[in-house]
Amino acid sequence: MSETIRERIDRDVKADDVVLFMKGTPVFPQCGFSAAVVQILSHLGVPFKSYDVLQDPELRQGIKEYSDWPTIPQLYVKGEFIGGCDIVREMFASGELTALFDEKGIRVEA
Repeated sequence: MSETIRERIDRDVKADDVVLFMKGTPVFPQCGFSAAVVQILSHLGVPFKSYDVLQDPELRQGIKEYSDWPTIPQLYVKGEFIGGCDIVREMFASGELTALFDEKGIRVEA
């Protein structure tokens, strides 16, 4: 990964409280896993910034190297990598995701 893309990703994950690297957009997700994470965040009423990795092959590969996580979507909260779809789903089902947002000072609407 180039230093430029590493710096860009580092800046992006820290610029907003909740950041989702996904395939597609929240309005038009391009895979079921991305759609599931968007649905969970929307259900909780948590505002988030998304980045469509399908629009930028360098970002698509770079985010995998940045997190050392092979799949997309990837969720970051306050600059910390949380996980992909399965982890987010499990955390949501157990209440851990809501607790994490609370702990980080991120307001949940649900």
